[in-house]
Amino acid sequence: MYLAIQAVRQGALISVQLLCRVAKIPRSSYYKWLNRKPSLRELENEQLAQAMLVLHEEVRGIFGYRRMALHLRRMRKQKLNKKRVQRLMRIEGIQSVIRRKKKKYTPSTPQHTAENLLARKFHAETPNEKWLTDVTEFKYGSQKAYLSAVLDLHDNTIVSHVLGHSNNNNLVFETVETALQTTPDRKPMLHSDRGFQYTSSKFKELFGAKLTQSMSRVGKCIDNGPMESFWGTLKSERYYLNVYNTYDELKRDIDDYIHFYNYERLQAKLNGLSPMEFRTKAV
Repeated sequence: MYLAIQAVRQGALISVQLLCRVAKIPRSSYYKWLNRKPSLRELENEQLAQAMLVLHEEVRGIFGYRRMALHLRRMRKQKLNKKRVQRLMRIEGIQSVIRRKKKKYTPSTPQHTAENLLARKFHAETPNEKWLTDVTEFKYGSQKAYLSAVLDLHDNTIVSHVLGHSNNNNLVFETVETALQTTPDRKPMLHSDRGFQYTSSKFKELFGAKLTQSMSRVGKCIDNGPMESFWGTLKSERYYLNVYNTYDELKRDIDDYIHFYNYERLQAKLNGLSPMEFRTKAV
């Protein structure tokens, strides 16, 4: 109410006495409010709000209040209640721009299948113990591109990723081979859906001795839940917010986002660390 009186008074030649009479408040109360000094809490909230606006702009508006709170705690080195952050974001009109789209699935005829060894146990004690992998589709201009990636369940790090023009064996084989090169002394479990690349005889021939295969059950995308979650995060926090006219534009932005995801995007379930920070501490 006091702010409204102040705003109207500044914009028009209307007396404070008349405005207070309309608002049904004593004129003395308005002047008491006008001359008061802001509390330390209010000053701190103003600083927080400014930090939020800057961070919101830097990350292109992708943070909701939970992730905003994580990053503000790191930046300001202080404890912050996420409900306080949510309230200040609402006051400042800061809102996540995330949108989500559903994924389409294409059935395939497998040459080789594996049991669901992962069995939705989405936790790994050490790096390179359990990997997830999948391929997802993107559009640029009137054409399509396909992204293959390997995610480590220990720390949610994207171990390797390859963008290509075709959803073929070479795309997947290059992704897996690149991931294996980062850990030559381990034999990780690799969980995937039953896409034609993972069920092919060639995949078994190339990687059968280097990893243990696990596969989702037919029609059960939740069996590969964390991988699906990453695709949703990548698309909602970067891809859906932009229009790509060329393959190079798309590739540059995907590479940039995955670097941001691995090294800068803090996660509550990783004790407020980024995936690479958590991975480095484990090593």
